[in-house]
Amino acid sequence: MGKTTFIILLIIFNLFFIAFVSAIIVYIRQYQLKKKEHNATIAVQEEAHQKELLSARIEIQQQTMQHIGREIHDNIGQKLTLASLYTQQLAYENKAPHIKESIENISSIINQSLSELRELSKSLTNDTIENTSIYELLQAECDKVNTLKVCRITFGSNDKTIHLPHQTKTVLLRILQEFIQNSIKHSDCKQVRIVLFKKDNAIEFSLEDDGKGFDAGIKTNGIGLKNIKKRIAIIHGKYSLQSDPAGTKLNIEIALT
Repeated sequence: MGKTTFIILLIIFNLFFIAFVSAIIVYIRQYQLKKKEHNATIAVQEEAHQKELLSARIEIQQQTMQHIGREIHDNIGQKLTLASLYTQQLAYENKAPHIKESIENISSIINQSLSELRELSKSLTNDTIENTSIYELLQAECDKVNTLKVCRITFGSNDKTIHLPHQTKTVLLRILQEFIQNSIKHSDCKQVRIVLFKKDNAIEFSLEDDGKGFDAGIKTNGIGLKNIKKRIAIIHGKYSLQSDPAGTKLNIEIALT
């Protein structure tokens, strides 16, 4: 074999070797790209699955509350109404002053309990959320917390007639409840400020407390914050969370369609 032939064979071998290595590199890159695309697809499917699970959970909770509300109204409410009628009849028939006074006291307690049960029944059904504006729902929740005198809740809005779908109203109400609960439980706050602001094609929902904050980069995996994030995702909202020693602030923006 001549020197020229050897050089030619060496060149051919090197070319095949380079082509082989190049083919392996191309294969590995394509494999990595396909794996990345596959992982991205799985992540999207998982996110969609989590949204569906949370949406289903909210739906089940609403159905359960509806069932409880109907049971309170149709069963317990009717029995208390009947008991109230019996006590009224006894008070009318009994002439002994001290016995009559006791019966009237019992009747008063029953009527008060009946009134409270009716309010509870009403609050547990979808009709309350469906037939009430988001402004009234949030204001009522703030007023309820204020009666506990644990901290001061203030609420304001530039529009008291904002119309939102049932699911959006439900999610915003649950986020409000979750945020206030976290603030009272973990931050030792004195005040929580809630603002609902309507723009041309979106609404902004701002929640802020004056308690001791936390490291948003470390403690954002708590159950409460996870629930808030998942609920925001259900209604396709955007959010920002800030926390420091002066307090915590959550801003949510939802497009109006």
